[in-house]
Amino acid sequence: MPIEVEIVSPEKVLFSRAVEMAVIPGLEGDIAAMPDRAPMMLLLRGGVVELYENGVVTDRFFVAGGFADMTATRCTILADQATALADLSVADAQARLAGLEASYDAADKMNVPALDLLMAKMQSARAEIEAAGGEAVKAA
Repeated sequence: MPIEVEIVSPEKVLFSRAVEMAVIPGLEGDIAAMPDRAPMMLLLRGGVVELYENGVVTDRFFVAGGFADMTATRCTILADQATALADLSVADAQARLAGLEASYDAADKMNVPALDLLMAKMQSARAEIEAAGGEAVKAA
């Protein structure tokens, strides 16, 4: 029995189809959405969603955060940003990371919520670079 998976970005629905399993980058670690699982909602970190059919990864999407809603029959991923892996650009992600690092360096170090947001965006950019086939970069 398959599970219906839908990946939605602010711009459009990127994926909507039944699959065997979806592995999702949860904030606290990867988690599998499979038929008959207990319902749950979770926050996402920047990372790759892998969709499986017949035990093989058939589709891969990069998500830059958001959340997922899982039930026994359905998994809806509402991503802050979502892109098919083939459409990622290492150069664009590296430029975004450089800008975020400059913003972090210039930020008021007493503004913890702003620093936390910048750190999350830098983690997502690093994950995007790695997903696009670039070299993993060191954490700040």
